Amino acid sequence: MKKVLTNIGKILFHRVGIVAVLIIAQLLLYFWMLAAAIDAAPIYGALMVALSAATVLWIVTRRNNPGYQIGWIIIVLVLMPLGSAAYLLLGGNRLSRFNQRRLRTMENQMRRHLQPECGRSDSLAELMGEDAGCMAHYLEQTMYCPVYGNTRTKYYPLGDAALQDILDALRQAKHYIFVEYFIIEEGTFWGSVLKVLQEKAKSGVEVRVIYDDIGSIVKLPYDYPNTLEAMGIHCRVFNRFVPVVSMRQNNRDHRKYLIVDGETAFTGGINMADEYINVKRVFGHWKDAAIRLEGDAVWSMAVSFLAMWDFTVSEREQFQNFRPRPSHGGTQGYVQPYHDCPWDNEPVGQTVYLNLIYRAKRYIYITTPYLVLDYSLTTGLVAAAKSGVDVRIITPHIPDKKYVFELTRSYYRDLLEAGVQIFEYAPGFIHSKNFVVDDKFATVGTVNLDYRSMFLHFENGVLLYGTPSVEDIRDDFLETQTKSLMVTMADCNAVPWPRRAMRSALRVLAPLL
Repeated sequence: MKKVLTNIGKILFHRVGIVAVLIIAQLLLYFWMLAAAIDAAPIYGALMVALSAATVLWIVTRRNNPGYQIGWIIIVLVLMPLGSAAYLLLGGNRLSRFNQRRLRTMENQMRRHLQPECGRSDSLAELMGEDAGCMAHYLEQTMYCPVYGNTRTKYYPLGDAALQDILDALRQAKHYIFVEYFIIEEGTFWGSVLKVLQEKAKSGVEVRVIYDDIGSIVKLPYDYPNTLEAMGIHCRVFNRFVPVVSMRQNNRDHRKYLIVDGETAFTGGINMADEYINVKRVFGHWKDAAIRLEGDAVWSMAVSFLAMWDFTVSEREQFQNFRPRPSHGGTQGYVQPYHDCPWDNEPVGQTVYLNLIYRAKRYIYITTPYLVLDYSLTTGLVAAAKSGVDVRIITPHIPDKKYVFELTRSYYRDLLEAGVQIFEYAPGFIHSKNFVVDDKFATVGTVNLDYRSMFLHFENGVLLYGTPSVEDIRDDFLETQTKSLMVTMADCNAVPWPRRAMRSALRVLAPLL
């Protein structure tokens, strides 16, 4: 009994417990006010309909993805008036004036330092064809993401395989180290990295860390930035979570960057926590991916990090102080790092995926932890498969979130009927977010196939054109497929109707998940 009370106390007095209690109190207050309104106002029904109608009108006038809008409209109409309150608090991406100013500063910094390097898409089209040129042109024009040669890449099929190279790269740092992750958790992985960061900070290397508050809220203590600052490591927390039900909590920093001297960088699906290197197993074997860049393209990622640093502290950084010397490593294909911001009405991650889908001639191989598709992605994958393109998708067999797993499986039937092949990674959870197309193009990054990654989170990735790592990503997919269970139409038909109904209901709620 004493142990139970101790555990309850830990939960209640942990930051998460305190925040949860305060949010529940807000919700109870809302329901009490709602009940009082019903008793006091005979015209309540009419007001409820009017509120829902106004909310729907507001939704359809926003510049959001139609699938995202339709999902919210259904929620608003079915859950009157709670649906309207949910949208006002959790839907959309409305910014305060203060954040609008910070966002403009962020965009101006990106433009100032990266736009002069854009304009190589025409040359890429001559070297690798119009498809490559068009994809590159989109990222150059919308997000100031240049194409680079003189960049070597190395693909890691597991987080385990990347750890030693990450530590070796950190030990080589001479000027600065930038670390930005959605999740940082104390343990073997972060502990080994932190040890090197502390040593480097003592030797005069500038070390900066950004982590997302929601991603790490149960992993790190509230005052962890003070702990790092005491070690000489500068730290910022993105979008501190506060006990107020608010849409600003929707937008999270889901990016993953580790940058050394503007010359070497790592990104991909892995976070700084032990399950990502299989030291700790929570959902079977954790299958993830990472990619290392060495050369000119790393500067684009450094600019992206510095712009986010400025955003978190409202400062004006001197970016040129971190500019590395040009690389002379030679060209091994072409590389285009990209980033996605949820507040600019430009779905970069989704468009990168759609470009790859519609430009495929022979095959599209996809790994994703979540398969929560909007209409455009579903249409693209179905159209590709019906056109004779070999479309294959690998999802987890052991889920980390059971409700999202059921939602993922709700899309299987439509895809299978079109000829898409679907596999589930039998040993555990697959967390890599990879596309590879025709032995020519690939992307590795942080963008999940779900609404949150597409429309609500800060994300990043790397688009690869003809690099040797493209074939490595293909080979990794084919090797992973041998360890996966093929999903058949018979499997879909065997699902009991109550579960099918539950999955359909979850699809209605997909924008919230």
